[in-house]
Order: sequence, then C-alpha cells, then structure tokens
Amino acid sequence: MTAATADELGAPGRRLAFDGGAITAARIDATGRVAAFALGDGSVRLVPLAGEEIITVGAHAGLTLALAPGIDGGFLSGGDDGRLCRIALDGTTSVLATFKGKWIEQLVANAASGTIVCGAGSNAAVIAVDGRPLPQPRLLPHPSTVAGLALDPRGRRLAVAHYSGVTLWWSKSAEQTPVKLEWGGSHLGCLFSPNGQFVVSAMQENSLHGWRLADRADMQMTGYPHKVKSCSWLTRGRLLATSGAKRIVCWPFEGRDGPMGKSAIEYGPEDAGSVTVVAAHPDKDLIASGHDDGAVWLSRLQDGRAIRLANGAGAPASALVWSASGATLAAGAEDGTAALFDFRTPPK
Repeated sequence: MTAATADELGAPGRRLAFDGGAITAARIDATGRVAAFALGDGSVRLVPLAGEEIITVGAHAGLTLALAPGIDGGFLSGGDDGRLCRIALDGTTSVLATFKGKWIEQLVANAASGTIVCGAGSNAAVIAVDGRPLPQPRLLPHPSTVAGLALDPRGRRLAVAHYSGVTLWWSKSAEQTPVKLEWGGSHLGCLFSPNGQFVVSAMQENSLHGWRLADRADMQMTGYPHKVKSCSWLTRGRLLATSGAKRIVCWPFEGRDGPMGKSAIEYGPEDAGSVTVVAAHPDKDLIASGHDDGAVWLSRLQDGRAIRLANGAGAPASALVWSASGATLAAGAEDGTAALFDFRTPPK
C-alpha cells in the first residue's frame, strides 16, 4: 500500500478552524461555489471556495443538527430548537417551519422534484413539493421517532427509518397507504440505491439491512465492529461504500440480486484509524474516508491505492462531502477543524 501527500495528488488542502464546537454536517451548494459547515453552537459557516470572507450564520438557538443543499440554491438547516431554516449563499436566513419541542435531526431535499422533508418526532413532515412550500407541513406518522430519511433519485418516493423497519411513502400524495418494510430492531438511517431498486437501512446492531423493492426480498449485511453511520454510493450504484470498520467496506449491488449471497470488498489504508465517514466521488472510482484519528484518505478502486490527504489531529472526522462536479472535497471533525481539498485537476 503506497501513500503520498495531497500535493502529489494535485489536491492542495485549505485548513480551517471554527470555534463553534463539533462539526455536525458539511455540504457544498449545487453550483460548487460555497461549502457550508454546521456546528454545535447552532451556527452554520459559509465558506466561499474562491476564498472570500467566511460568513457566520446564527441559524439555531441550540445545536445545528442537519444540513442539506436547498432545492433552489443555498442550504437548508435543522436544529434542536425545532426550526427548519433556509440559508441563502449570502447568509440571509428565513424560517420555513417550526416544530415546538422537537429536534430536527433528519432532513432531505430533492431539487428535481422540489421536495423538502424533515423529521419531527415520530412524524416525517413534508415541507415543500414541486418547489413550493405547503401552507402547513403534511405530517406522515410512524410508530417511533424518525431516525432516517431518504428520497429516491427522482424525489418522488420517501423512505423513513424507525424502530422495526422502514416505511415508504409517495412524497406528493396527500392520501395514501404506505408500504412497510419490516425488520426487528432499531433502524438508524436509510437510503435508496441510485436506480431506485433497493432500500438499505443502518441498524443499531452494527449491520445493514436491505430490501429489493420489486418483491420485498430482504438481505442482511453484517460483520461490522462498529455502527454504520455513513454510507455512499459509487458511480451508477454498483457499490455501496460504508463506515463502521478499520477499512472502507463496500457491498456489490450490480444485478437484480444486489449483495445477496455475495461478500463485501474492503478498500482504504490498512494502518489508519477506524472509518467514521465515507464519500464516494460523483463520477470516478474513488472513495474519500474520514477516520477516528481525524485523518482523511482517498482510495482508488482500480489498484487499491490509498493516499492520505490530511494527517489526523486526534478528533474523529465527522463530515465529508464532494461537490457535484468532484472538484472539491470538504471535511470536518468533532473539534471544529475543517479542510477543503481542491481537485480541479481531476485525480487519476
């Protein structure tokens, strides 16, 4: 396993340090101009990638818990003050919805369908459809707290993770009977495959569970020493990269059966800390990984090469995201430090 510096990759890093506590999430806007970092003091820091002055947005009274790109530019944020906010790239903030006494920890948006959904207690709240906010949020009830949300690639179908399984809804339908994908235990997150054929959830029991939607056949993906807190699809969804182990664990999803009867493949450095967060490059066979020692690595599937982009400073990596073009990788850690890596010269 060979290692090189970020400079050798053509990816100089810009280091940042925020004084607002842990970085809870990071996103890059759809245009690739601004990176946003959510912090534990309720703020969101907007960092122009061209190097202009950083903007501090006082978005929430407590913790900023969720962050997503907006459906019409800018960002969306959720906090433990029950507020769902829209943040423009210039820092202008407006409140889209308030849920008194609820924490907004789960938040998804899809620009193609103009859909925004957040979790509020045991309800999934549909905030906007077709790009327009609803007069009142449409509440979709569940048997326990909403622990994960996902929209399919077209933004038409919603998956909600909760205790005992995942429930599927049509995001635009006011009256409907949901589809219940049942599996015992606590489901902590969920996602659709890029082709919309599978739903995968992360479990409390250090495993993943999945369903093939065509016939609801289910599958288990086990063997993790830690909880899987981060998942990312590689190009066209042929592999699902996951955290939760010493190296990046990837499950094959090609074909009708997905990972049924197949083994996982491991990538990444063999001598780094455990993987806490992963982010697959949007169109290349590359996976970025953040580790519990704070290091950030980039792994290439073609030959298994792993390259260290940033040394660990001790605090675990907590956020990792690529821009839509793959030109920028943003990373954040639990001590409030962050980095932006420049890949305008595409990695080979």
